[in-house]
Amino acid sequence: MRGAETKAEIIAVADRLFYQGGFEHTSFAEIAAAVNIARGNFYYHFKSKDEILAAVIARRMASTTALLESWRREIDSPRARLSAFVNILAANGDKIMRYGCPVGSLATELSKLMHAAREAAVGLFDLFRDFLAEQFAALGCAKAEALALHLLMRSQGVAVLATAYRDPDYVAAEMAAMEDWIDREIARGTAARA
Repeated sequence: MRGAETKAEIIAVADRLFYQGGFEHTSFAEIAAAVNIARGNFYYHFKSKDEILAAVIARRMASTTALLESWRREIDSPRARLSAFVNILAANGDKIMRYGCPVGSLATELSKLMHAAREAAVGLFDLFRDFLAEQFAALGCAKAEALALHLLMRSQGVAVLATAYRDPDYVAAEMAAMEDWIDREIARGTAARA
């Protein structure tokens, strides 16, 4: 069992270090030191940094899927689920202001590197896009996928500027603006059906 625990710890630590310092700038040695294992033991679990990256992306996919499923189970209305998405910016505000959005940062870095795992990292955006489109469609909005992509784009823009300016008041104002935009789009969809 210790081997599985060590592997899980390596993945968790690599996830944190990739987020904080970037995939390219994080070395095997840094990950091994943070987990406090010898490099030889490290290679027992992962032969390459790309193997670790694949495990980190799989971990993020699983945790994002679990988060979205919990919102589906625990939040009754599609409108409230959209708010839960917007509130990620507040819930993770300090981390976002320091390191950016973990999904956006990784996808952007891997795209710049033309890395083979870029598509898998972008799959995290797909999870959010599909979830948001599902909520807009349930609210009767036409072009639900376009609305989902727009909300995803706005949240990513806020995350980038939050990192640049480190201004929690800006983040709060933009979150309120996103909520107002959602309400306008829902009203527009309702009016179109009337």
